[in-house]
Amino acid sequence: MLRDVVKIDEDLCNGCGECIPGCHEGALQIIDNKARLVSDLMCDGLGACIGHCPQGAISVEKREAEPYNETKVMQLMVEKGKNTVIAHLVHLKEHNEGELMAEGLSYLRKNQNSYAFSLKEVMTAVHNSGNSCASGGCPGSQPIDFSKPLPIKTPEVKTSVSGESALTHWPVQMHLINPAAAYYKNTDLMLAADCVAFSMGNFHQDFLKGKSLAIACPKLDSGLDVYVDKITRLIDEAKVNTITVMMMQVPCCGGLTRLVQMAVGKASRKVPVKAIVISTEGKVLSEEWM
Repeated sequence: MLRDVVKIDEDLCNGCGECIPGCHEGALQIIDNKARLVSDLMCDGLGACIGHCPQGAISVEKREAEPYNETKVMQLMVEKGKNTVIAHLVHLKEHNEGELMAEGLSYLRKNQNSYAFSLKEVMTAVHNSGNSCASGGCPGSQPIDFSKPLPIKTPEVKTSVSGESALTHWPVQMHLINPAAAYYKNTDLMLAADCVAFSMGNFHQDFLKGKSLAIACPKLDSGLDVYVDKITRLIDEAKVNTITVMMMQVPCCGGLTRLVQMAVGKASRKVPVKAIVISTEGKVLSEEWM
């Protein structure tokens, strides 16, 4: 059947293994110092491993492949323990793969005597994983444009924090943002790794001021293909003027620039992209146009 499956460029792959934990289905292994897709039937094609590759060696292609088999994947998951099973089911939940989740849970119910952990604990952890917010249903994801008066007056709260926030809108997490929101149109977009603002005391005043914002973590976030589509829409539909990518010096953060590069490749417009790398001590290590 024709479906999405990950593709590994062996010329770019250096065998670092960073992609392995990102594949909850166990479809990737390091063999002969290269990451290999060991089974089509265990690859769900959602591309959660892409952002973990510091070399940009992983992509998703549509090709003839053996159908994905959730039951066989779950058989492998239970051997790796409760936390791996939970991570896998949350991964499916975040991608709204309800049928695959039901199939996986059905396998767990029928085979409760074959593994040592508690099915109830697994189901509780998956239930509490917070997907209602990821799907846009929680109150905290409602769009707010700070340049417009809020509908409800809030009491003035005194604060001892020096400096003012330069944030112009809400939400900002990539899974929650709407590229069609008015506050993104014709702006300079700041796409920042989650840790950047915590590392830099001057992030708001020296870097965010005058820009719209989106944040992401290429190592821990799932559904990175959604990020590529949203960045593409920000370029083509919101018509952002520029994109500034701010990331930490750690290798996994490089996935953020690769997501932008993939989006730029898909977009019909051309947009200037600047990459800024920040040290763990909050200092600018490099700043250059890509």
